[in-house]
Amino acid sequence: MSVLRAMEKTMTCAEFQEALPEMFEAHSDLSAQDHLKTCENCAALVRDLEYIASQAKLLLPMHDPSPAVWDHIQQALRTPGDSKGHGTQQPGRK
Repeated sequence: MSVLRAMEKTMTCAEFQEALPEMFEAHSDLSAQDHLKTCENCAALVRDLEYIASQAKLLLPMHDPSPAVWDHIQQALRTPGDSKGHGTQQPGRK
């Protein structure tokens, strides 16, 4: 079902939900849909989907640490100890 056809008539829940992904992708004004004015279930679904979409935009992309971080960690693990007593030896062992 095309977005235009979906906007031209009052739909059943099944028809509306079938057209919903296309309407979201087309950034249609869903508040203009007659079906949402009379169907609380589909209106709640749209509110939930809009909330999820808005929250997803807030997620920060995950980045792997730079190779320098891993190099520093490996170097620290190879160092037997320093003047502050840091190193790989367990307390009480020499």
